[in-house]
Amino acid sequence: MTAPASLRWAHVGLNCRDQAATEEFYTRWFGFRRARVVTGDGWQVVFLRRGEAWLELFASDAEPAPAAKEDGPANPGAVRHLAFQVDDVDAFLAGAEGELSVSLGPLDFDEYITGWRTVWVTDPDGVVIEVSQGYTDQTPEELARYDA
Repeated sequence: MTAPASLRWAHVGLNCRDQAATEEFYTRWFGFRRARVVTGDGWQVVFLRRGEAWLELFASDAEPAPAAKEDGPANPGAVRHLAFQVDDVDAFLAGAEGELSVSLGPLDFDEYITGWRTVWVTDPDGVVIEVSQGYTDQTPEELARYDA
């Protein structure tokens, strides 16, 4: 089976110790807005949206995952990090005025892509978020060099 033409990205679900704190973080720093709240007997799920990207926030009182470092956990089966693009990483950080927890960087990757610069920060639950500028895809000709 091939993927249906109508297939598109839906959302990422995040477990949160404090839904309100997590919602405020993604709203303040990444421009998400509340799109929907679903409630049941003693539970609530909050959907945040920015354009065609959604985050689904689940309250959880489970034990936290081991603290992620640098650009995220390397464990198979674990999400390494979420990622967002900005025009200027340094301006993004300056706008944060030291209020974001930086786990790595900023680092330059000019040896791979001229102008590619990245910093990694963490959300209230320690989820690592990559914020970068300057990423571009390779051309089909460049990619063909990697075909087996």
